[in-house]
Amino acid sequence: MSLDKVLAISGKPGLYDLKLQTRTGFVAQSLVDGKKITIGLTSNVSLLSEISIYTNTGEVKLFEVFARIAKKEDNGQAISHKSENDELVNYFTEILPDYDTDRVYVSDIKKVLNWYNILNNAGLRFQFEEVNAEVKEEKKSSKKSAEAKEEEVVEKKKTTKKATKKEE
Repeated sequence: MSLDKVLAISGKPGLYDLKLQTRTGFVAQSLVDGKKITIGLTSNVSLLSEISIYTNTGEVKLFEVFARIAKKEDNGQAISHKSENDELVNYFTEILPDYDTDRVYVSDIKKVLNWYNILNNAGLRFQFEEVNAEVKEEKKSSKKSAEAKEEEVVEKKKTTKKATKKEE
C-alpha cells in the first residue's frame, strides 16, 4: 500500500486505501476493518499526502508530522486521541513546537493522532522515515530549482542589457 493513496473521507470514520478509480467514483478499503466501500464523486475526500499543518513560519506536511511522532514514540503508538485536551495540546507541542495555535484546533490534533495510530496499526510505521527523507529531498530540489530560476532571470537581464547597447 502506498502512503500517497491513503484517504480521509468526510462523514466516514478512519482512513481508507484507494484501490480503484471508476467512471463514477472509486473503491476504497478501510484500514481499520478491511471492508471495501464505493465512494461517489460528490463525496468530500482528502489525500493525506496533500494535508499540511499550519505553523508560525509556514506549513508542515502531515507525513512529516507523522515522522516526528514515529521518532518520538520509536515507531510505536502515540497517545490516544481520546485523552484530555490539555494532554493532547502538550503532546502536540512536543512534536511540533511552532504549530499555529490560532489555526490548529484540538479537533485537528485528535485527527492527526488518530490517523497516526490507524496507520501504525496497519503496519505502515516503518515507512514514515522514508517519507521524512522524501520531504527533505523535495525541499532540496525545490531550493535548487528556485536558484536555477534566479540565475535564469539574471542571465536574461544581462542578455537584454547587451541587446539594448547594440541597438544604441
